[in-house]
Amino acid sequence: MALSRRIFGGLAGTAVLGLALGGSSGAAPRSGGFPTVPTGEPPAPPAADAARHEVRLDGRSLLVDGRRLALWPGETHYFRLPSPSLWRDVLEKMRAYGYNAVSVPVPWNVHSPAPGRHDFTGVRDLDLFLRTAAECHLYVILRPGPYLGADLDAGGLPGWLTAAEGRARTTDPAYLRHADAWLDRVHAIAARHLYTSGGGTVLLYQVEDAPGTADAGAYTAHLRAKARADGIDVPLVSGYAGEPAAHGAAGVRRLGLARLAEGAALPVPLLAFGGTSWGWLAAPGAPASYDRGAALDAGRQPGEELAPTHQIGHLLRHVPDFARLEPAARVRAADERLAVSHLANPDTGTHVYVVRNDSGADVSAPLPGTGIDAPVTVPARDARLLVTGLSLGGRRRLAYSTAQPMVFLSTGRADIAVFTGARGHMAHVVLDCPDDLKPYRLDDETAWAYDRGRLHVTAPLGDGGPTRVRIDGGGSGRPLLLLFADDAASLRLWPCRTPTGPLLVHGPALVRSASVDGGTVRLTGDMTEETGLEVWGPRGVAEVSWNGTALPVRAGRSGGLTARRPLPGAPQVVLPALGGWRRRTENPESAPGFDDSDWTAATRTTSFSTTPVPDAQPVLFADDYGYHYGDVWYRGRLTGAAGLTSVSLAYRTGSGGLLMAWLDGEPLGTHRMPPPEENPAGKDTWAATARFRLPAGLRGRLRDGGRAAPVLSVLVRRTAHAQDAAGRDTHKAARGLTGAFFQGASPEVRWRLRGATAPDPVRGPLNNGGLYGERHGWHLPGHDDGGWEETAFPRGDRRQGVCWYRTTFRLSVPRDVDASVGLVLDDDPGRAYRVQIFLNGWNMGEYVNDAGPRQPVPLPGGILRTRGANTLALAVLADGTTPCGPGEVRLTLLGAAAGGVPVTPVDSPGR
Repeated sequence: MALSRRIFGGLAGTAVLGLALGGSSGAAPRSGGFPTVPTGEPPAPPAADAARHEVRLDGRSLLVDGRRLALWPGETHYFRLPSPSLWRDVLEKMRAYGYNAVSVPVPWNVHSPAPGRHDFTGVRDLDLFLRTAAECHLYVILRPGPYLGADLDAGGLPGWLTAAEGRARTTDPAYLRHADAWLDRVHAIAARHLYTSGGGTVLLYQVEDAPGTADAGAYTAHLRAKARADGIDVPLVSGYAGEPAAHGAAGVRRLGLARLAEGAALPVPLLAFGGTSWGWLAAPGAPASYDRGAALDAGRQPGEELAPTHQIGHLLRHVPDFARLEPAARVRAADERLAVSHLANPDTGTHVYVVRNDSGADVSAPLPGTGIDAPVTVPARDARLLVTGLSLGGRRRLAYSTAQPMVFLSTGRADIAVFTGARGHMAHVVLDCPDDLKPYRLDDETAWAYDRGRLHVTAPLGDGGPTRVRIDGGGSGRPLLLLFADDAASLRLWPCRTPTGPLLVHGPALVRSASVDGGTVRLTGDMTEETGLEVWGPRGVAEVSWNGTALPVRAGRSGGLTARRPLPGAPQVVLPALGGWRRRTENPESAPGFDDSDWTAATRTTSFSTTPVPDAQPVLFADDYGYHYGDVWYRGRLTGAAGLTSVSLAYRTGSGGLLMAWLDGEPLGTHRMPPPEENPAGKDTWAATARFRLPAGLRGRLRDGGRAAPVLSVLVRRTAHAQDAAGRDTHKAARGLTGAFFQGASPEVRWRLRGATAPDPVRGPLNNGGLYGERHGWHLPGHDDGGWEETAFPRGDRRQGVCWYRTTFRLSVPRDVDASVGLVLDDDPGRAYRVQIFLNGWNMGEYVNDAGPRQPVPLPGGILRTRGANTLALAVLADGTTPCGPGEVRLTLLGAAAGGVPVTPVDSPGR
């Protein structure tokens, strides 16, 4: 399953969750059960406040300092955003969009280039990430593995472990020595950030999912004991795989509401930001942009999944009733295609109905026994949240609504309730109140009727901004302001908590922070287009500032402060055309006279790999010789090759791997690893054999003794280790060549191989492979390419092998603009080539022209100098069967906002 698709448990409480409490976090419950904690205000936003805190779980809710907390976590992959200053941007956006916790996987392979070496500097600064999360008032769910999941090379296990003694994810002492050394370092950092001690906001610690081995229980017990021995005193939770990925707004809404319906205290952390699988980080077949289903895409821009997470997150944050929901009487819809989950809060009398439609058609049906008089319509493969009995101040209670509640808060002299729904729908809200209510139309589109103690209000959704109705009376001296918003409008509504009281802001693309200073509301955030600004705040507030600038405001009809003129949007960002390209062909390793004397001799005869070594052949597996990532070259000198007619090369890569071969400098051809679906059942998914028949001229030269020891050169594009189709952990399966077989002759072969040089001390072990240009710095800024050939795109070469292209360009993005920039490569999809993209020496990932997905590659700020010079290098690998390109190479603007966070350039050493 995907790295981000973990769930923490469900209804069975500590048994399912594997919860372990100790130290300052409290003790396990006594036989008398949990004390009852009534519904009330949630705990204050978390911070590194140096105070002691108590964290408990009563089976339905997290209890933080005796208050119920409805957790709404999103997972973020800091390691897929190699720009530490932008971590703050992502975390601030998460908080603004309703998340109150961030789930953080910590991949061993990113931090460990060699046994006993662990690097937490630069783009791997976990301490900085945890500090930033605390400053953004987000709880942290820490997940350090050691094994994380299949969306990473080897599930996050380091490459060097594949060639080490010991069986991973077991109690094998040889493995545990390495795993414990890793956890020593992670725990030393985490212990400084525990919420229980006030050092940070690490609230929960997720223990690695138990593998399906005989000693799984003992292995999990060891990991738990290790965490406790290292001072991790927050609750330990055990996750398990099995939750499907959620894509699109409907998919996220279904999954999020399903977890709410189950009453899970620790819900699934949906992917908030995945980022980019730069370098050789990704699992086989995974695209560079790791953002499918993420609320924020790889360019840090809002995705279609954002609206439901925003709405549900703020509902849980601002309506305490949802922190304690118990299963209630069963409800059946009048149409069996609708499945209904019914929960209730025993303290407040609020009832919650999650109605799910798994069919392929929209369904509208009544819900008998719920008091909801109108039929409920649920779109195909979607879900709806309905609420009854929710207090809206005084004696006003929500009888029901066809629109989903998002926020209820009291600020200033008014109570405010926000309802959301799909664009084009008609929202219908019904209020129960024994007293006469006095509605006031603030927008012409609304209508209402009062009948026998019930007020019916209707409003269309999707007329630009929120539609408003003010209601006086209802046993309260405070008016009730109803706001109706479709998904787009809801993403312009920002509920904020401040020590002075809650705020509601409407208009900006993002509100990052809000505070009240005397009579002034101070807001910071982002603007993408010109828009108005409206603020509802505490009494006494009369002024508003935006990003440090005072705004002229007036009192609005709805009781808030309205800016007298619109806020300006982001200025235009102009990106340069990419020209001035220089070109140089590569792969001298394919020439028979190439000097490989300093390459590693393949002399091993045994291996810790799970892949058998062919009889009478040396070990050729790349990992056994220290080459764990990217391309690997092999050169074999053949003695006794006269009569040779064909060569068969067995090799292993992940999905998308390939092999190229040359004999005596002459291309033999290219073989691609077939996709898993083309492999017969039971066959090793990642193994293949490339068979090449020698050209007639080459056969003749060998037969006539033209060369006493011809050279067989082989380039293998190895991809990541992963789990196979049966779910078995195969991180020790071989990568690279596994055997060579010959027809027509039985030559003796002396093999040498070469992969990546020593890991880049700044960019890390996953940045580089073994291409000649990589080994000689062609990808680095400052490399002297003055002798390269001048060229332009499109190109149409037909050549088996590698060709490099380099250019430089400058950007001049305004200082107060956050511009997200991507790189577009486009060509005839029938052309067979792939491109490794290097920006300022950083490997931004692979583009495969004749395979999807075809989408821009994000170039994260910090690595990309948005005000300065940049070096772009492209390593093009082509099989020679088609014109290889590239076709078009250009920059594209993924998004721009006035505001953002200060971005610090990432160290990009060159030569």
